[in-house]
Amino acid sequence: MKHTDVIIVGAGHGGAAAALALRQAGFEGSVAMIGREKEPPYERPPLSKEYLAREKEFERLYIRPPQFWGDKAIDLVLGTSVTEIEPRGKAVKLSNGEEMEYGRLIWAAGGDARRLSCSGADLRGVHSVRTRADVDRMIAEIDAGSKRCVVIGGGYIGLEAAAVLRKLDIEVVLIEMLDRVLARVAGETLSRFYEKEHRDHGVNIMLETGVDCILGDGDKVTGVRLSDGSEVDADMVIVGIGIVPCIDPLIVAGATGANGVDVDEYCRTSLDDVYAIGDCAAHANDFADGAVIRLESVQNANDMAKTAAQAICGDRQPYKATPWFWSNQYDLKLQTVGLSMGFDNFVVRGDPAERSFSIVYMRDGKVVALDCVNRVKDYVQGKKLVERHAVIDPDLLADTDVALKEMAEGITQGGVRTA
Repeated sequence: MKHTDVIIVGAGHGGAAAALALRQAGFEGSVAMIGREKEPPYERPPLSKEYLAREKEFERLYIRPPQFWGDKAIDLVLGTSVTEIEPRGKAVKLSNGEEMEYGRLIWAAGGDARRLSCSGADLRGVHSVRTRADVDRMIAEIDAGSKRCVVIGGGYIGLEAAAVLRKLDIEVVLIEMLDRVLARVAGETLSRFYEKEHRDHGVNIMLETGVDCILGDGDKVTGVRLSDGSEVDADMVIVGIGIVPCIDPLIVAGATGANGVDVDEYCRTSLDDVYAIGDCAAHANDFADGAVIRLESVQNANDMAKTAAQAICGDRQPYKATPWFWSNQYDLKLQTVGLSMGFDNFVVRGDPAERSFSIVYMRDGKVVALDCVNRVKDYVQGKKLVERHAVIDPDLLADTDVALKEMAEGITQGGVRTA
């Protein structure tokens, strides 16, 4: 059985970042990265944006050129997955029948797209947006003449896909079971702004609407029956209702966790010498007031990867990274810093009608997050306010004549503006 000093399970952003961080930290041992797809590590966010729109070729999505990994003595074990972990023997079993021993294990397997549980969910033409293969199937159907799409889910994936499809002149109906889009990640002001933008671009948004089943003719989707019994015709369906963390082998092996696998401040699981990072790692986050959460973002995957790699190399630095996200829809660039969950007040800087504004979220008087639409300076300068848990008068925050940088310069270590 082949021994590898560090096995990384997952070849997405987190896995690639972990391998890079190990080498950058001077780790000279053997490293192997196991990935389910046959492609070397590539960027996922452009799948629902530039790649689907055919604005960026796949080769431009590679995190590093394919030959890079070999040059850095990082073995890529692609087209297979880990089916079992033996923590006592420090070995993993692969879906291709092979076994590998490890010194340390970094679990960066992410998650699978959550599937519909209703009838018709397996029909041809029902898609998720998680891998290159997912989007390639969508592109092939569009090229074959599909002109009507139902998007199920009003989160970022659903909205981004809807925006691209409208660019491609595809009719889009977006179904959201809650009373607004982005309800789980943003305040109502941002939700209503994006609802208007999409409707102005021709998207039919149906809120507080459930799905009864997917309709089909043979094995091909033909529409969606809604919870009220009405039907919407469709040539294709995109399902964007979140992910299910890929943690089963860890849990079976004895790791603790429920919605994700639990990790400490150094990204260690409860299993000896086993780390977990990225979408599947549940951790206590300072920006969520200490709550145990999972963060589904490139930032989180990259920063957790660095934390795990440093710990393996003997330089333990707790994970304290500031959360940030982004979303591109039409000509709108949304940049978010911090976590708005549990906010009890907010301030709008600028005018949403002008399509350039920021929303500053507060909890107990402290700035906890910003959503910035076409307002890069607020995003860059507001980060310091979030990191310092700044307490600033709401009227001052709303004054666009005063830069957030000026407010940050008056913040003491305690987070209170002094001037």
